[in-house]
Amino acid sequence: MASASVQGVALVTGATSGIGLAVATRLAARGVSVFVCARSAESVGATVKTMREQGLTVDGTVADVRSDVAVRSLVEAARAAFGPLTIVVNNAGRSGGGPTATITDELWNDVIDTNLTGTFRVTREALTTGGLRDGGRIVNIASTGGKQGVPFGAPYSAAKGGVIAFTKALAKELAGTGTTVNAVCPGYVETPMAARVRQGYAALWKVPEEEVLARFEEKIPMGRYSTAEEVAGLVDYLTTDDAASITAQALNVCGGLGSY
Repeated sequence: MASASVQGVALVTGATSGIGLAVATRLAARGVSVFVCARSAESVGATVKTMREQGLTVDGTVADVRSDVAVRSLVEAARAAFGPLTIVVNNAGRSGGGPTATITDELWNDVIDTNLTGTFRVTREALTTGGLRDGGRIVNIASTGGKQGVPFGAPYSAAKGGVIAFTKALAKELAGTGTTVNAVCPGYVETPMAARVRQGYAALWKVPEEEVLARFEEKIPMGRYSTAEEVAGLVDYLTTDDAASITAQALNVCGGLGSY
């Protein structure tokens, strides 16, 4: 039996490539009105155009989740376009790391501000300005790295670990309203950010990028990266009525890389 849908309006951040784009496309194909954002106006415009050409109900605007003002404007624009929010997917994020002894305050603060505080800002605004009502769905894209740590990725691991803890705390806070809050934790997923991460490790380890890929795949029991569409499939399920009793969870999509 097909899953019943929590229909309405979804806000997806960082939605013009990778996991965010796959999520936005999947939700819109199910009949949800989707509002997307990213930091590039050109990318947002191209994404909205392409999805509309597919017959999907989509709109969007440029926004930077590091800015309170930008986040407020984003949520106001989403509500003006489609009405009160029923689904929020916090996907906007960045990589970042290196030897911890050499990490600058600027890098640390930006990774935390983007990945963790940005998730908080968008969620807070969705619950107030966005009118996210009882029975809504909040899905935060975290990482297996937030559970088990990533060598030379302390800022990223700390931020994603924070997203998981924030998810669990908010889920318990909102449990009585019927609004669920969950984290999806990808492992290695083939996205543009994954390519940048491999480039960074290649420079750090002084090896070709192909060797970095081989080392990473060797750690994954299934022997391959997950796809953005596989991650989007779990996000999609968590926003259906069938997932109404799933909350405060951090669920892996990782080919067996993480076991908790």
